[in-house]
Amino acid sequence: MNSPWIAPSILAADFSRLGEEIQSVVSAGADLIHYDVMDNHYVPNLSVGPLVLQSLRKANLNCLFDVHLMVKPADRLVEDFLDAKPEFISVHPETTEHLHRTLALIKTGGSKAGIVFNPSTPLTVLDEVLELVDLVLIMSVNPGFGGQQFIETSLSKLREAREIIDRSGKSIRLQIDGGININNIAQASSAGADTFVAGTAIFGSNNYAKTITDMKKAITEEQ
Repeated sequence: MNSPWIAPSILAADFSRLGEEIQSVVSAGADLIHYDVMDNHYVPNLSVGPLVLQSLRKANLNCLFDVHLMVKPADRLVEDFLDAKPEFISVHPETTEHLHRTLALIKTGGSKAGIVFNPSTPLTVLDEVLELVDLVLIMSVNPGFGGQQFIETSLSKLREAREIIDRSGKSIRLQIDGGININNIAQASSAGADTFVAGTAIFGSNNYAKTITDMKKAITEEQ
């Protein structure tokens, strides 16, 4: 399995000083910055777009960006985000008519491709596109808002996804997003996750470095 990554979600950051917030969590030990994009259509909320990511890139922040597109249709924004060269772009199967083509568009554009599964979305399409996938994201809340409670049944979906990934022999990251905190991150790790998105748990804490260190310690102790 891949080494564990902590991925703070900027949805919970102070947007009045977003660049500073990102640099702070990276300095505190974050491995990946999770960049949630919402359109008030596929999900009932509105967040940041490609211009903000391009600005953050120009700020020369020393970090990897993981773009999670909660938008429908997805393909147009995929093309816009590719200009900012994020390391990952992930899409929901429900947001594109041709998932295979969308994932291929991400990869040919120079980013790694991810696929996202909502709590009620089965993993059935994963086998059909596995050759194009670099990241599988299991949502442990319904997408659209930060600060929600962790859905416990997501752990069984994590285990199922881990089995599929392990059978493939590919180095695919398995990410979990939604309600992750110091109290449940070990459970998510035990179920097979190696990449942990946390927004409120990190940005809402008084000490980013301690929170991230404690999360990584909990994962290590579980392993």
